[in-house]
Formats: sequence, C-alpha cells, structure tokens
Amino acid sequence: MTTEASPAVRLEVADHIATVTIDYPPVNAFGLSVRDGLTQVFAEINQRALAGAEIRAVILTGAGERAFCAGADLKARTSGAPVEDYHLYSRRVRDCFWAIYDCAVPVIGAINGPALGGGLAVAAVCDILIASERATFGCPEINVGLLGGGKHLTRLVPQLRMRRMYFTGERIDGHEGYRLGFVDRVVPPDQLMDAARDLAAELAAKSPIALRLAKEALNRVEFMDLKEGYRTEQDYTAKLNNYEDSREAMRAFVEKRAPVFTGR
Repeated sequence: MTTEASPAVRLEVADHIATVTIDYPPVNAFGLSVRDGLTQVFAEINQRALAGAEIRAVILTGAGERAFCAGADLKARTSGAPVEDYHLYSRRVRDCFWAIYDCAVPVIGAINGPALGGGLAVAAVCDILIASERATFGCPEINVGLLGGGKHLTRLVPQLRMRRMYFTGERIDGHEGYRLGFVDRVVPPDQLMDAARDLAAELAAKSPIALRLAKEALNRVEFMDLKEGYRTEQDYTAKLNNYEDSREAMRAFVEKRAPVFTGR
C-alpha cells in the first residue's frame, strides 16, 4: 500500500516494513513540504506500529539519483514569498527531526546521494545508515549564510572532526563514513535498496515487542552516564520479561528452533 503524507513524501508498507521516500525534485531539498511530510508520515508510522505488529522497521530514502536530501530550499528562501514566523518554523523543523528519532521502530537510512544540512540532520536521527557510493555527508550552511546541524553531526563523527566540517563546509563520502563508523555499509547505487530491505527484513523477523522496547530504551539512555543508563536498560529487560514473546525467545533458544513471535 502506498500513501502520500504530502506531495513530497511517499509511504509504502509491505511485509512489516515501511518505506518512506523523499520525492521533491530536483534535489529533495528540505523545504516546507518535505519537513511537514516527514513529520506526518512518521506520526502515522508510530500510530500503526504501536497499534500492533504491522510495522516493525522503516527504510528512509530519497527519490532519484541527485540527492538524498540536499538541505535548505534556498530558492524558496530567496524568492520573496511569505515565510513562516522564525520561531514557528524552527519548532516545526525540530518536530520533524524528533518524529524520526522517536519513531517506535528502527529507522534505516538508505542514503542514495548527498545528505547535506537539513538532510544531514535527517540522516543523523536514523538508527542505521547504509550508503550508496554516490552518498556524501556535510554541513555546508556556513557557506550559504546559515548555521545549524553541528550537534546532529556529533552523532556521526568525533567532536573535532565535526568542527572542521562545520567551519569549512567539508563533505565526506560513504567510505569515509564507514571508516569513521557511522555508515554500516557502502554499496553500488543499484544495490542500495536491496541492502536496506535485507536489513529491514532481518529486523522485522524479531519480536515486535522487543524491537519497540529496545528502540525506546536506547533513545532514553543515549545521553545518560554509564551507571544510570545500564540501570534503565535493566528496567526495560524486566518490562520485556512480562511479555510472551520474551518467554518464546528463551524457549526457542533452548529447544534449538526458530521462535514464533506473536507481538504479545
């Protein structure tokens, strides 16, 4: 089933996997329709994932070959058309990023081309990144009269590398991202979606209860210290143990068979 959250964002759900595609030619710029479309579609995914086991993993990608998401829509900003109040605009941008970050199930970023500025931030709030050989990552805002994205970039690269990239607008490719540890795999462009679907299918075979609790736990502990973080994870383990899926996983391991999860 394919639906549109906005003219610039498509949602397709099949085999427990939601595929979200940014489709805003020519370079999938992070304009208002992309921003609001992503917010809406991830709200729908959350609703459907929390209602049952229909959606267990998400793939987020861009349409076409020119970009995953090429950052701010500068043509719109300089067109002279009316713009949103700055504080409202900024809040809605944050809402978009947090809708992806807080998604109830894991989000795989299938980065088909440049992820720049706002597009870099979209990639950075995913859980796992697979990059096409055409992918690049960067925060070029300083070169176009803007700022922002440095904190998102620290989810991907070390602090001092972030500062170099931020001050210079330097871009790095997927192979450098792999070397730095934030890209899981780099593949030829025609293999990107197959690689993302294979990983999504592996995730979708897990217990949907365990996946949702694992995602929530990791988000909660990300900025905690070691002691408080591990204590929180123990609390989530205790919560998972109340579900039949947890007991089924243990039985299946002991009996040397594949588990049969029911989402209960």
